[in-house]
Amino acid sequence: MKICVCVKHVPDTAATIKIAGENGFEDSEIKFVSNPYDEYGIEEAVTLVEKQGGEVVTVTVGKASAVTTIRSAMAMGAHRAILVKTDSQFLDSELTAKALKAAMEEDGLPDMIFTGKGSVDTESFQTQYRLAKFLGLPVVNEVSSLIVDEGKAIAQREIEGGVKQVIEMSLPCVIGATKGLNEPRYPKFPDIMKAKKKVIKEMDLLELGIEASQGKVIMEKLESVPERSGAKMLEGSVDDQVTELVRILKEDEKVL
Repeated sequence: MKICVCVKHVPDTAATIKIAGENGFEDSEIKFVSNPYDEYGIEEAVTLVEKQGGEVVTVTVGKASAVTTIRSAMAMGAHRAILVKTDSQFLDSELTAKALKAAMEEDGLPDMIFTGKGSVDTESFQTQYRLAKFLGLPVVNEVSSLIVDEGKAIAQREIEGGVKQVIEMSLPCVIGATKGLNEPRYPKFPDIMKAKKKVIKEMDLLELGIEASQGKVIMEKLESVPERSGAKMLEGSVDDQVTELVRILKEDEKVL
């Protein structure tokens, strides 16, 4: 069984982001990590291959520095990797999905594809759906339980109100992993050392016949969230408090 796992190189959620220019941020000193939800996909793929045989291939669309994230995935058990290089900090989900599709087709389509349920940076939650559409495959997102057997995948996901939804699909398919699907392993030192010798195939968008200008979403402006002002305690009767609150709201044009 061949399984591809889409892995994104994202800023650590604890990192302090410094805006640079109108539509970017300073990333030279920021710690980047594997998108946390993608790690559930890596773990599930590696576990399946350990039981049923095959290989796990990670596919990443990102800057050259994403190699560090790829090596982390390899230390978890991925056998090899593909990196589609781009200089853009923000690549829209359609363009990303096209790049992932082209890279997988060039390498040979897998029996299963894992992604995280979404990325913690842009949080568009669209890439897995677009990738599945481009490949003509079934897709289920936010999967918290999975059984793969005899060419079928039975996925369980939680919907509103805590209700569980069970979906059966034929392979190949796309699975969006989330917390609860498994417990991602912590690589041991020997695995980290072995990961340094594993193969990473690098290519760029143009090699796949994709123009970066084909993206349909452009980051026009990036700005910090303004700091909240201190809390103001309202005193007096309920009517007095309502009157004061209305006055405050009228003075604050941003709230209105």
